[in-house]
Amino acid sequence: MGKMQFDPDIAGNGCAPASPNAPALDVADLVKRYPTGTEALKSVSLAIQPGEFFGLLGPNGAGKSTLIHCATGLAQPTSGSIEVFGHDAIDHYGHARLAVGLAPQDLNLDWFLTLEETLDFHGGYFGMRKRDRRERTKELLDAFSLTEKREERTRTLSGGMKRRLILARALMHRPRLLILDEPTAGVDVELRLELWQYVQRINEEGTTILLTTHYLEEAEQLCDRIAFINDGEIVARGTPDELASEYDVGSLEDAYLKLVGRSELSRAKVEAVLP
Repeated sequence: MGKMQFDPDIAGNGCAPASPNAPALDVADLVKRYPTGTEALKSVSLAIQPGEFFGLLGPNGAGKSTLIHCATGLAQPTSGSIEVFGHDAIDHYGHARLAVGLAPQDLNLDWFLTLEETLDFHGGYFGMRKRDRRERTKELLDAFSLTEKREERTRTLSGGMKRRLILARALMHRPRLLILDEPTAGVDVELRLELWQYVQRINEEGTTILLTTHYLEEAEQLCDRIAFINDGEIVARGTPDELASEYDVGSLEDAYLKLVGRSELSRAKVEAVLP
């Protein structure tokens, strides 16, 4: 993918500046209870600092997507608070949402739009001026090696190219906080490594990143800090080494396996019984 210059201090057409010393994402006592009585989130508290690359790991159904949906306005929490760079993301949603880019796990593209239209329309939703949208679209298509496909309908793209477009779309309005929900699910090794390099670069250039993934090596490679979520609760947090130490194991992978009650799958244990 091409080299791109990224300015994390500009978002859309005038996102309010970050509050001094405010976390990029500050979640406090967040509860999400469905009408059935199921509690997807149970008093979750989490703070991600500006510039961090933060991982959120947990089994399916642990609450990862619900937390992301609440932080991006796609779901309304039952109680608690969420702030994005000091802006209330629940009751005063506008400024908080301008600061966030979301690359969801689902390939939720409009199959009848071209790649250029996909990015241009997204920029329009966030109040970007026509000239800025045109320049930003060109920049992102080049950065993700999609320029030659710019006039094609999104439905014609390969799975890997759709993933690239999803990430480009999330970055279109220059968010300060980028949320990546299983960004490399189902892609080949080459594209996964390309995406790793890209998100590492934009993080180094100042963008805060929240990543959910089932690939433990991905989290270990990319993240400064990681939180384990299970059954709607944050059960541990720290660096990969700190989590391994807390669970009294040798690696982040073994810590995760212990969390989900599958320690027998540890590579060390499997290798010990192999002939």
